[in-house]
Amino acid sequence: IESSLGLFGPWPHLEARLRKELTELGFRHRIVAAPNPAAARILANGYDGLAVADDSALMQALASLPVDRAGLEPQAATALSRMGLRSLAQVQALPRHTLARRFDASLLKHLDALNGQRPLALDFYQPPDQFDARIELNFDVQSHQALLFPLRRLTGDLSAFLCGRDSGVQRFDLHLEHAQAQDSVIKIGLLSAEREPSMLFELARGRLEQVQVTAPVRGVRLVAEDLPVFVPQRQDLFDDRPQQTLPWEQLRERLRARLGDEAVQGLRFQADHRPECAWQAATDHQACPSLNKVRRPGWLLPQPTLLAEHGVQILMGPERIESGWWDGADVRRDYYLVQTRAGQQGWAYRTVGQGDGLWLQGWFA
Repeated sequence: IESSLGLFGPWPHLEARLRKELTELGFRHRIVAAPNPAAARILANGYDGLAVADDSALMQALASLPVDRAGLEPQAATALSRMGLRSLAQVQALPRHTLARRFDASLLKHLDALNGQRPLALDFYQPPDQFDARIELNFDVQSHQALLFPLRRLTGDLSAFLCGRDSGVQRFDLHLEHAQAQDSVIKIGLLSAEREPSMLFELARGRLEQVQVTAPVRGVRLVAEDLPVFVPQRQDLFDDRPQQTLPWEQLRERLRARLGDEAVQGLRFQADHRPECAWQAATDHQACPSLNKVRRPGWLLPQPTLLAEHGVQILMGPERIESGWWDGADVRRDYYLVQTRAGQQGWAYRTVGQGDGLWLQGWFA
């Protein structure tokens, strides 16, 4: 933890933070700091809150440990007790060749690891590839409101799990377990990977409120198997966004949870040269292809408006568009890039064969 002290402050501050977070997660715990991990693990069998800084203090703390709490193999601990040895200090006082003759070599290796004479290689913790947690209720639940507390706990645990894996979640299932019926499964999907606990809770809550609870609920289970890489949202160093506002991604997911997947739509290009027909609604999150070779306005007017030609300057054109003969909305137009006296650039057209003036159809950003 030496490197962590430079980040989180001295040991008392780090210990207090660890205890606070472990308590919030519902874990019973003991915390001990020692010069090596093997000694810290064994000292936790008899102490809580002990911090040993040097080897002399470590030897003194280890000396008073009972043999059966020293982390020895059960057969070796039983044999030492029958020999009248009760503390780890008595075992360490014996000659090494005597212990080597009477016991397996693992006993001396363990004693050397406790003293720091033998480096101990720790295995890195590998979190599981999926999240599966369940909360059993103490009574039958028939209302959505009573399910919100276990739901908040499960989504909070899921968020902590995702942070530990440095990943996000894109789909997860919420199982409502019934006593005399099959589980009610609520499938929850996101357009992008997320792991914010409040967002996961609101999203699951919105989906839950749309489901009719047909039978009393005995337990709630959350299963997440789709855990893609999480890419944090880039923000400015000095973010002046008010705390009451939501990023677009979170607002989008909340609207989808409350209103349904089909109620929130995006836009994408459609293979049609007519500007009013060149877009379509889209409910998926696939990126819209870009138009690299042509320039089109980002804002189309609901209806084209007639321009006063003496107040605009034509910068480019004409570009003729003839299309729509197959659906009865045939158009033959010459389009121009125009600029007003105020410097605004727009997209305007003349209908081929008709002297009806110049019609503005959209503005460029």
